[in-house]
Amino acid sequence: MSTIGRFLQAKEPLFDHALHELEQITKHKSVDVKLAAEIAETAAKRTKQLGVAHDATGPELYEALIAKVREHDDHLARAIGGTDPSDLAQMIPLIVRAAENAPLPKDGWFLREDKARAMLRRKPPEAVMARLGYHLVSQLLDNENIYELFLALRFAEDPAWLNEFDALYTELTPADFELRQIKVVPFAVSKWGDIAEHFIAKKRHNITHSKEMGAIAVMPMTETRMTGVTLKVLPLLCHYFNEIRLYSAFFKLMQSKQNFGQIVADTLIADPGHVKLVENGQIHWRVIQRYFGKLTNEVHPEMFEPHVQPEDLHWRRAEEVLYEIDPELEFWRNLDYVAVFKGQDPITFNLMDLSLSYSNAIAYEDRYLYHFREALWNEVFVRYLGQKTLEDQLLVKLDNAIIKPETLVHHG
Repeated sequence: MSTIGRFLQAKEPLFDHALHELEQITKHKSVDVKLAAEIAETAAKRTKQLGVAHDATGPELYEALIAKVREHDDHLARAIGGTDPSDLAQMIPLIVRAAENAPLPKDGWFLREDKARAMLRRKPPEAVMARLGYHLVSQLLDNENIYELFLALRFAEDPAWLNEFDALYTELTPADFELRQIKVVPFAVSKWGDIAEHFIAKKRHNITHSKEMGAIAVMPMTETRMTGVTLKVLPLLCHYFNEIRLYSAFFKLMQSKQNFGQIVADTLIADPGHVKLVENGQIHWRVIQRYFGKLTNEVHPEMFEPHVQPEDLHWRRAEEVLYEIDPELEFWRNLDYVAVFKGQDPITFNLMDLSLSYSNAIAYEDRYLYHFREALWNEVFVRYLGQKTLEDQLLVKLDNAIIKPETLVHHG
């Protein structure tokens, strides 16, 4: 198996077949081999910068990377105004403010507030009302933040209620959406208590989002102190700004479809935004948006118009925003898809994985690799998409998907 395939833990022979098809289409060979060599060179340079010997063991390199994260978390916390980097009561408001002020695109196309309220009137959120002490949904809607309510639904209501509520999304039309700014909504532990305890225990972080409302939740944590909270939460907030705008662009792209509401519902429930690019490989709208977002306006595909404009595709890596807030973190630039093998063990340089590993005190054997693998898979496709022949084929397939959305692969 190739180095990239080993990093991705890809299924063989499907992965090799997919790369072969991409090479056949683009007439460019060994893109994955060149990428693997680039990754190895970058990893070697960063290892040297850490002061770690090239023949160091996996645990030794991991320990050095975690030490660098510890150093940079403390530095970033102080750069945004913190004096006690592990004090949640102090740091969470500072982190939220830093994210809101970060140089990121923050606009999008989201469900109108009046339509969101109408949906809750039709299907009152009984568990949320009980938790907050309301008997009438009208009182709830008069007194509570609609974004906070929508973010709370997935935690408070049971599956049967959620299934019935999700059915309301199928009735949505493009007229139910509007342009506005993404909102960050901190949940007060005094109000919501342990509502997100199960989520936080599973995800090992407290950030989630509502794609349709264009809102990011900072869920309440019952702890008062947390190691590494700044480098854990701030990149995730920046990541979700990108993620929300990704789906905003996708919904805008689909708004001319007769079954628009069904597409929205399916996307929110099962995220079927894949285009079958080659027989053995699917490409997510995330990669498509990221690729075209890098291009200049002059080469913005006409098929995206009139609904999707170049600015809808703009995005910035979460780490790049951190460098502007605190230049000390420059060490991590362009490392999101970088890793190195120590024996059979992949050690990632991905800041988000390492930050979560540090904050959650994850042992070497259980270290996180999720964000690295996602970034690497995206990078593989982006490298091939840089070839004009593949870009043209992608646009044809995407155009067909817009005309016939049933060609989008649905994942239950």
